[in-house]
Amino acid sequence: MSELLMRLPLSKFTFSGNGTVRARRYKHASSCQCVLTEDKRRIVVKNGKDALDICRVVNGMWQTSGGWGRIERDGAVDAMLRYADSGLTTFDMADIYGPAEDLYGIFINRVRRERPPEFLEKVRGLTKWVPPPVKMTRSFVSDSINVSRKRMDVDSLDMLQFHWWDYSNPGYLDALKHLTDLKDEGKIKTVALTNFDTERLQIILENEIPVVSNQVQHSIVDMRPQQRMAELCQLSGVKLITYGTVMGGLLSEKFLDTNISIPFAGPALNTPSLQKYKRMIDAWGGWGLFQGLLRSLKQVANKHGVSIPTVAVKYILDQPAVGGSMVGVRLGLSDHIDDCNAIFSLVLDEDDVNSIKEASAKGKDLLKVIGDCGDEYRRA
Repeated sequence: MSELLMRLPLSKFTFSGNGTVRARRYKHASSCQCVLTEDKRRIVVKNGKDALDICRVVNGMWQTSGGWGRIERDGAVDAMLRYADSGLTTFDMADIYGPAEDLYGIFINRVRRERPPEFLEKVRGLTKWVPPPVKMTRSFVSDSINVSRKRMDVDSLDMLQFHWWDYSNPGYLDALKHLTDLKDEGKIKTVALTNFDTERLQIILENEIPVVSNQVQHSIVDMRPQQRMAELCQLSGVKLITYGTVMGGLLSEKFLDTNISIPFAGPALNTPSLQKYKRMIDAWGGWGLFQGLLRSLKQVANKHGVSIPTVAVKYILDQPAVGGSMVGVRLGLSDHIDDCNAIFSLVLDEDDVNSIKEASAKGKDLLKVIGDCGDEYRRA
């Protein structure tokens, strides 16, 4: 029995005659499931009476917050419509991502005016709430959520993903209970988490808070979610939505066979995401080892006639407990609609998976280096 299972109360388990352990589902989890649609593009996450279907490839809007180039409002909204028209209809944002929620509000109004009602029904806006670690009163939580509802111009948020900075402050449970109340009032459709670790997810579930997902960093370089988090997710029905899956673009042909240690010899690491995920590569094993991973991915990509980012996202989407994966969008500046749509038809065979797994395993165990999911944000 794993360490995680040993820590769960015995009341959660039944024992079979051959000595294997089967976990009973948490309350709420008996109806918490993910159902793939026929074309495998969308997934329905259900928890009790709560249900939300999302596109499995999610358009990430961190890039609107500054540092990736100037975003022009009308051009950005036009780009959002192009993504949605191509079938990529789920957008992820946060209250702290600059104008992201406001852009979504303009976008959804254009959808209401310019697209048929059945198209509107497929569009999803997932946002995050990242509050300071102050006392989580009902009025503070409600007022904060109302700001996002107003900015996104929706009566009910499709999904509210909650982040908490300081686990020594147990106020996150108060906040989640208030969010659940707001969900019951119709102001939120589904409550979820972002950057919570396995231990705190377990506590939240034991407090019978019906979260449907946890958004975490997960890539071929960063496989931490598969070491502890995925096990609990499979037991409870909570799904993972992953970000950093193409590492800000580092997992791409652009950085294959490059030496960034020589000034101006390779592509510049000139965005916050490239700089962030370069630090992850350094922790994992360094640029030389990363080049070996890129070469392995390129062989798989060439075999299937797709790009390295397409392979990188598909590999993570195929991991246990993963419901969706984020790909950042630089709205109005560049797009990767074709690469994203190619993910849905790509099938990685056993040789592909073994090749990627072998290259990934050459790096360090980031669970030992950094800690569990989200610990990179909480280390001193």
